[in-house]
Amino acid sequence: MKYNAEVKISLKKGMLNPEASTIQRALALLGYEVKGTDTIQTIKFTIDEEDEKVAREEVDDMCQRLLCNPVIHDYEIKITPDNS
Repeated sequence: MKYNAEVKISLKKGMLNPEASTIQRALALLGYEVKGTDTIQTIKFTIDEEDEKVAREEVDDMCQRLLCNPVIHDYEIKITPDNS
């Protein structure tokens, strides 16, 4: 069965986020006041596995091995059936 996978990757609390700081400063220069700026990377793909549990385990392994650095990143996995 095919599943849609969505992985949201963000820096762990306490990690410096220069990209978010730059965005916040640029918005301030444009006259927008924002607080708590954060950046999140979203990766979406389709995976073919026997069931949702196996698909989630495979995506978790992908995150641990390639998609993010577990030392500095948190990640959230969402798996849904591909009904197309």
